[in-house]
Amino acid sequence: MRTLAQEVLRYLREHRMVPPGSRVAVAVSGGADSVALLRLLCELKEELGLVLSAMHFNHRLRGSEADADEQFVQELAARCQVHFWRQEGDVREHAAASHTSIETAARQLRYQCFTKLLRERMCDRVATAHTLDDQAETVLMRTVRGAGTRGLAGIYPTVRVSGDPTEADSTLLDKPATFIIRPLLQSRRDDVESYLKELGQDWREDLSNRDPQFTRNRVRHDLMPRLAGHLNPRVREALAQLADIARAEEDYWRTATEAALHRASLPNETLEKTCLSVPALQAMPVALQRRVLRLWGEHLGLPLEFCRVEEIRRMLASDQSNAALPHDWKAVRDRDQLRLCPPGEEPVSNYEHTLTVPGSLYVPEIHALVEAVISQPRKTSFDNTTWDSLTLRNWRPGDRFWPDRAPSPKKVKDLLQKLGIRGRERKLWPVIASRERLVWMRGLGLAHGLSGSDACYPDILVRQAAPPDGHSKAPRGSKIPRAVSGDGVK
Repeated sequence: MRTLAQEVLRYLREHRMVPPGSRVAVAVSGGADSVALLRLLCELKEELGLVLSAMHFNHRLRGSEADADEQFVQELAARCQVHFWRQEGDVREHAAASHTSIETAARQLRYQCFTKLLRERMCDRVATAHTLDDQAETVLMRTVRGAGTRGLAGIYPTVRVSGDPTEADSTLLDKPATFIIRPLLQSRRDDVESYLKELGQDWREDLSNRDPQFTRNRVRHDLMPRLAGHLNPRVREALAQLADIARAEEDYWRTATEAALHRASLPNETLEKTCLSVPALQAMPVALQRRVLRLWGEHLGLPLEFCRVEEIRRMLASDQSNAALPHDWKAVRDRDQLRLCPPGEEPVSNYEHTLTVPGSLYVPEIHALVEAVISQPRKTSFDNTTWDSLTLRNWRPGDRFWPDRAPSPKKVKDLLQKLGIRGRERKLWPVIASRERLVWMRGLGLAHGLSGSDACYPDILVRQAAPPDGHSKAPRGSKIPRAVSGDGVK
């Protein structure tokens, strides 16, 4: 067994990439790295118990040269006595449609192909031929672009591919996990080529790999040799080691960040999305704040770069109430809550006003006039001293209301569902609280025990009313004269 094969065997076992019986499709472009990977795995397949196949993706970028690459890989697969898969895609068309570079478009189409093979269970591993040199180049490019530790983690040895999203969870539990694996990630490109030369195995040369218009080619053929010559002869190994360190850091921080995000999350039924507690965020160390905000954005489908995370943090430390984010999203602070609002969703802030008894109040958030009227006092079950502390507000998570004639209190969110209240109206639905107790809810009237001939209570009426003085909006909490006509709704 050759030295490179021993190194690859050790790496495969260290990262548990291929349990016995694994069906591995080797992605073979025809270049030296991928040809060597196929030959190495063929050499190791008996010891590891692998079922191998070779797959090739034709990018249709180089005409007859690309077709010759495909033919070469097909013949190599036949000599190695492994099954051959082929796929193709129009990279230029995809690049134009997705407004990405040729490099990015080619990578996207390749990985779509890999994912399709895995999800259709044609194999349970796809092996790609990324080397230590590829890792070093990736880390260097990301460093120059300002990546954090996640970016410095570079190329991962294994990447789990989720199942088909159309399949039920129960069916996925019966199927093995699928992965993209990189068995050569700790092997130098020079060693790979030496291995092939020892075997007498030829490979294909893609001239585009030397085209300086591509960033990676400039890094590979110009920048990296200069760094090795002038700074550190083992710069590639140093950068790959940095990726190993960053990956371990990320593995630790991922668990810690998930826990911190869970602790800071507020289940905000009124806003139909999770909110974060501002005090909880501000109590965290800066490093954890940044990670929690970034992970929160990912959960909501909004990747946040460092500068955007910092905008949110500056907003929380100032008097600002919102911050603009990419793709027309907004970060909105409402007192002690922080929300991310997607495009087209008008931010809804909680409101809260003091309601005097007797008295009336125009509430601009719901464009309604609210009146509190005291009926003829009789025998009382209502604490008169609480009349001066009535608060009219929109309902909040955890609120419970006891409807008149109901056997017990109910969650407000469940009551709203029964009433068929949805969308923005649901978020703003008004209630009246006396200290911690809800005494009135729009659509249901007074709470249990506060109405009837034996109670002395404020009779709460809600009217739709035009803003004072004919304006489209009134100052928040402005008083208006009591309406003299129209029936209210208890």
